[in-house]
Amino acid sequence: MTHSEDLRNLVVAAHALTRIAAQETRNETPAAQWRTLTILRENGPLRLGELASLSRVTQPGMTRLVGAMTEAGLVRKSTDAEDSRVTRVEVTDFGVSALEAWMSQLTDALAPHFSDLDDQDWEALSRTAGILARKTGAAELAR
Repeated sequence: MTHSEDLRNLVVAAHALTRIAAQETRNETPAAQWRTLTILRENGPLRLGELASLSRVTQPGMTRLVGAMTEAGLVRKSTDAEDSRVTRVEVTDFGVSALEAWMSQLTDALAPHFSDLDDQDWEALSRTAGILARKTGAAELAR
């Protein structure tokens, strides 16, 4: 197998892992909400357009998502100090708590799928997670 194939398989497996965990938690919250909270937690307050780009949704889609998340108390909107036409979005303490609870649910849902791994497999997963954290800047993994 080539390095390119390894990377492709890693991405496909990561998507499958996320789908399995989401299905088993039976949580109907859109994945875009969790992705958006993660981005805001890692980057701090962002302009709505920047957030849409990083979250890979359209600006109108992000506007709707942020509206719903604001009503739920997960994020807060403010006017940009440099340009009053620009909306900035930041995660609230409640949003961080909700994200951490979701991550715990995902972990708990996945644990049974990995209960048969031996120490060598766990070491391989730990090393892989560390490498991915370094290469992607994933703050959650880098802690």
